[in-house]
Amino acid sequence: MGDIGGDVRLGSMLFTLVEPHRGHEVAYNRWYERDHFYAGCMVGPWLFAGRRFVATRPLKDLRYGTDANRFGGIGAGSYVAVYWILEGHHDDHVDWALRQVHWLHANGRMFAERDHIHTLMYRHAFTAAEDNSVPAELALDHPFSAMTATLVRPGEGVTAEALGTYLHTTFHPELEVGFTPIPLPANAPVAQQGQDGLEDCLLTLSFSTTDPAIAHQERQAAARLLHDDGVGEVLWSAPFIPTIPGTDTYTDDLW
Repeated sequence: MGDIGGDVRLGSMLFTLVEPHRGHEVAYNRWYERDHFYAGCMVGPWLFAGRRFVATRPLKDLRYGTDANRFGGIGAGSYVAVYWILEGHHDDHVDWALRQVHWLHANGRMFAERDHIHTLMYRHAFTAAEDNSVPAELALDHPFSAMTATLVRPGEGVTAEALGTYLHTTFHPELEVGFTPIPLPANAPVAQQGQDGLEDCLLTLSFSTTDPAIAHQERQAAARLLHDDGVGEVLWSAPFIPTIPGTDTYTDDLW
């Protein structure tokens, strides 16, 4: 399993899956990457990495799971941004982030033509990876070609650590990072569906250099094995590729 020295440790993350309204794809992409990515997150304290990913129509067609429509429909959620927060400083960052987002709203720095599909904070639970792999802390900086987000309900008696060990020993993933959900603060300005029943679930992010379509076949086979071994049930799984900052690449390919 990957390791990084010193005191830089992944503690929690912000996962925000969003759908721009049709006809506003380019404007949304530019607002997010040129303003909100920084003003809403990266300039904040204790947040040390971030990256944006996109799901084109062919990638959305690869989504699967026993509850694949949980977040408003299997095709909902074109863009996802992922941010790492330093271990031991989750509350410190969230305190700043809530004040910052309310300030951005009050000063006309938000973007109305979009819907939050699934925005939530998560606590780092495990990292499963090949030997000498990229550390989880560097996953958002490393040029991986794909990331798959998967919502898993562990089997009875299966802990997050046990799931991580199972993934590590059974599938030897390039890099798989598991997280447990943290309820949104009561004053978070986010409206969305599909939040109920997440408390007993895990969200895993699988980073890969493999073509997403090939990785999709491998992950579906893994999902069947998880079920057959009583380790867990894959509720929702969605592949993404990185955006290309400074361009409008993929904005014409969302639907």
